[in-house]
Amino acid sequence: MSLVLLLQGAVIGFSIAAPVGPIGALTIRRTLAQGQAVGLATGMGAATADAIYGAVAGFGLSAVTGVLIAHAGWLHLLGGLFLVYLGAKIFVAQPSASATSTPARGLASAYGSTFLLTLANPATILSFIGVFAGLGLAGAPGTYARAAVFVGGVFAGSALWWLILSWSVARLRSRLSPAALRWVNRGSGLVIAGFGALALSAAI
Repeated sequence: MSLVLLLQGAVIGFSIAAPVGPIGALTIRRTLAQGQAVGLATGMGAATADAIYGAVAGFGLSAVTGVLIAHAGWLHLLGGLFLVYLGAKIFVAQPSASATSTPARGLASAYGSTFLLTLANPATILSFIGVFAGLGLAGAPGTYARAAVFVGGVFAGSALWWLILSWSVARLRSRLSPAALRWVNRGSGLVIAGFGALALSAAI
């Protein structure tokens, strides 16, 4: 049963992470600009936030859920503003000739920024509440161990997607010219800023 729950969690974690959104665009751009390690750190921030939201839903922490939903407007506002800022910054960035090694603080910054961005989308927790309710794991007595296994699977599945994405994009890095990378920056910047504008509209 534990193995089944772990696999179910992994499939759901992978499925939540895989659709292209602002974090996906940011991961692709950072991988191209700074290398696979930074791209993977970017994705792992999102995977950690997904696991935290999964734990909140799975362990029945209704008080935390209520606070997050009550402040959803402010979270959307802050997340949207940060995405617009990131998008504008990326749009005007000049590509480097090659990806360079990144110090630990750069990896921590990449991880932390996407961790906070993902937490700023409390709608994620609603999807997890639905999933846990459907599986009978929504904080009922005796289900905490099963919920923990499932959350571990969610993290593993999400992390696997970010590993695949950053590895695949890193393989393409040497094939792109500076001109192509410049267009990647512009396209990524517009996409990320666009998601930020959507978040801002949801906050209004």
